[in-house]
Amino acid sequence: MIANARVKLARKGADFIVANDVSPGTGIMGGDRNRVRIVSKDGVEDWPDLSKDEVAERLAERIAEAI
Repeated sequence: MIANARVKLARKGADFIVANDVSPGTGIMGGDRNRVRIVSKDGVEDWPDLSKDEVAERLAERIAEAI
């Protein structure tokens, strides 16, 4: 997942990519929680298991800080 996100980051020229771990056993697909990692040129930031609303709030804050 991280390797794929790094490739997308470089290809798209993005500031960061939100990688959502949907691997089997996480319970993410169809659930109300997410486990994301923010991949940027500076590295990988692991976020804890959060509700979808919490992820959206943190992501909005992160975007606001970036701009």
